[in-house]
Amino acid sequence: MSPNRIIIVGGGVVGIATAALLAEAGHKVTVIDRSGLAQETSKGNAAALAFSDIMPLASPKILLRAPKWLLDPLGPLTIRPSYLPRLTPWLWQFWKASLPARYRASIETQTALMRLAEVEMMALVDRAGIGAMVRHDGSLELYESEGELKAASAGWQQREQAGIAFEHVRGERLAELQPGLSSRFVAGTYVPGWKTVSEPQVFALALWAHAEHCGATFEKAEIVGLERSEAGPSVRLADGTTRDADRIVICAGAWSTRLINPVTKLRIPLDTERGYNTTLPEGAFDLKRQLIFGNHGFVMTPLSTGVRVGGAVELGGLDLPPNFARSKSMLEKAATFLPGLKTTGGVEWMGFRPSMPDSLPVIGALPEDPSVLLGFGNGHLGLTQSAAMGRLIADLAGNQTPSIDIAACRPDRF
Repeated sequence: MSPNRIIIVGGGVVGIATAALLAEAGHKVTVIDRSGLAQETSKGNAAALAFSDIMPLASPKILLRAPKWLLDPLGPLTIRPSYLPRLTPWLWQFWKASLPARYRASIETQTALMRLAEVEMMALVDRAGIGAMVRHDGSLELYESEGELKAASAGWQQREQAGIAFEHVRGERLAELQPGLSSRFVAGTYVPGWKTVSEPQVFALALWAHAEHCGATFEKAEIVGLERSEAGPSVRLADGTTRDADRIVICAGAWSTRLINPVTKLRIPLDTERGYNTTLPEGAFDLKRQLIFGNHGFVMTPLSTGVRVGGAVELGGLDLPPNFARSKSMLEKAATFLPGLKTTGGVEWMGFRPSMPDSLPVIGALPEDPSVLLGFGNGHLGLTQSAAMGRLIADLAGNQTPSIDIAACRPDRF
């Protein structure tokens, strides 16, 4: 395999991990991003390496629950009314992806992707020498009734079939896994293989240090277009200059289709799960592991810098202003769920998760130009799947058979 000059568009954790894998393979890699490295969605995520999260957002269960959730503007799932007309095509594809056959196919692909993600991430962490940044404490999903646990049983059966270990807990075992919980929680599910990172932006920058050590470089610039000549593909920058390459990889998250739409007839139904959180300072609570409040749509994560409270899904695109009432609502709930939580001194944040209707990322070449590779759309699993994305893009860039079957992730599947 001869090395290529490769430009990666996007300096988030998916772009960084992809740069690392490509640079390790001997390619000459340049990452270009307007904001810097890990400065946007990768800066404020929930810090989870959620390798057991194989269940798509689009599901028959969600179709039943969504109408109730949508009535609450601060609930787990909401749609900005002004954005609904633009979102309608995405919602149509979401509905189709929720049908049983498509749902089962998505689980199958997601399971394979997560297995690859765990292998590739832990190997990359080892090569980068940053194992101390990964916590192996597992996660604890919490239920306020036995009925809630029973309602979640189908998902746990799917995980069991995929070989994912978990333990349903109650009483003393529940209190041992997380002291200080409100008595409203009567049961939980402990997943020992779930992992978190000590601080997601610091972790992403540590991955970048490894990529840079392997020869990758970074340029801070805004890319305004893709171009093609007989010499190959290039990117046009806001200052009017261009950068040439043998291959271009689009890892620009929620902004990816804004860049590729002018050069392709393909219309990829990418939208955004706008996620909100509040990061509380150190000492806010002695959180033992990531807590998941599934029926409320948010999590709490212990970080080296404090405690992060956030999640939920707001479908509202890239341009509407944030609604930080969502952050406040989650923090208020967290204070009732953990009565000893100190809620002062927090920093609010909102980020854009690149969301596909079937919860599967886009991986493959642009139909009009096979030298342009696409790697985006991981939703709330960008950190988790970043090393897998890097491996698969490296396979494609090296003209090798991908490590897993990625037919369900092809760009033209819709």
